[in-house]
Amino acid sequence: MVLDPHRWLELRRFRPLYESGAISLREIARETGLNRRTVSKYLTDPALVAPPKREVAGRRQRRVVDEVVPLIDAMLRSEVLLKASVIHERLVQDYAVAINYQRVKLYLQEARPRIAEELGIGPGELAGLHRRFEVVPGAQAQVDWGDEGKVLAHVGIPKVYSFHMTLSYSRDPFCCFTTGQDLATFFDCHRQAFAHFGGVPTSIVYDRTKTVVRRHVAPGEAVPLHPEAVAFAGHYDFDIDVLAAYRPQGKGRVERQVGIVRDHVLAGRAFSSIEEMNAAFTAWVPLRRAKVHGTHGEVIGHRAVRDHTALRPLPATPYSGCDSIPLRRRTSHARSPKERPPVTRSDASSERSAARSSRSLSPPTETNSATSKNLLKQLDTT
Repeated sequence: MVLDPHRWLELRRFRPLYESGAISLREIARETGLNRRTVSKYLTDPALVAPPKREVAGRRQRRVVDEVVPLIDAMLRSEVLLKASVIHERLVQDYAVAINYQRVKLYLQEARPRIAEELGIGPGELAGLHRRFEVVPGAQAQVDWGDEGKVLAHVGIPKVYSFHMTLSYSRDPFCCFTTGQDLATFFDCHRQAFAHFGGVPTSIVYDRTKTVVRRHVAPGEAVPLHPEAVAFAGHYDFDIDVLAAYRPQGKGRVERQVGIVRDHVLAGRAFSSIEEMNAAFTAWVPLRRAKVHGTHGEVIGHRAVRDHTALRPLPATPYSGCDSIPLRRRTSHARSPKERPPVTRSDASSERSAARSSRSLSPPTETNSATSKNLLKQLDTT
């Protein structure tokens, strides 16, 4: 089976999780609706690093599902949240169409967002069909920004932002407050988060923010990463996972954290400095870690101990390459495309995979162990 570029890009998002052991080929196949052999082919073959070409003599190959596309689209327009199993059942029973269920499911993943947009339905209403999957300790973190507005306007600071990183396995939170979203600030927040957790996750999920992606591209095209983001990720040895288009639920863990911090740390309080806001979050963290999470059903702090222990060690020296680089650069003195080719997610991931394979796995570091011990002490006193 030859994947279209959009399906290929969505499947490649699972590669860091598969390589870290966080998810199996069977689970990925169930999540994407693809055959397990197809998943294995595109995730394990190092030669398949570019979207496959489906065009022959300038024309797209006709698919089996194309014959029933008008019927499926009509069903979606009447009920956009109609499940794939229901649509397949009606095609077989009501229209005597002999078609494989997986072909219907694959088509729905590209057709549902399009039909929803035609009907004026927002992405949030489609979230009910999203199936959550869990990851192993240390495998993933998610990053997002929050806009806290004019909470410090009375002291001359016009706008405040909150930077959030959540460990996906435990939901252990980190947050710090800033007055900007430039590259230097963005990666300084990462350094603080890594120090807070005592290590670095295998991969970090981002949306298509300007600090990570050089420019927006059409669905299915390789995402050109910001060179500073690639250098930073290489220094700390983590994979950049940029959300595919039409996947707003891909980082729901950290998006939920933005609202929780806003409600539990900021609401009803007055602050006079960024330092006071950061101190308020730090004081709240033990309370959060003592809670039983509604999804995984464990105490967040207990699960966070396993998360922290599995993190990769911090490098000997912090990254300092973007300390003075603005978010956007003038193009008048930029190198030509021939001198400076764009870096894609596949290029960056391949370089880091080669580097990791050349060295043995490291045992848990003193930083990880110390962080875990401190976390257990917090839980004992909470």
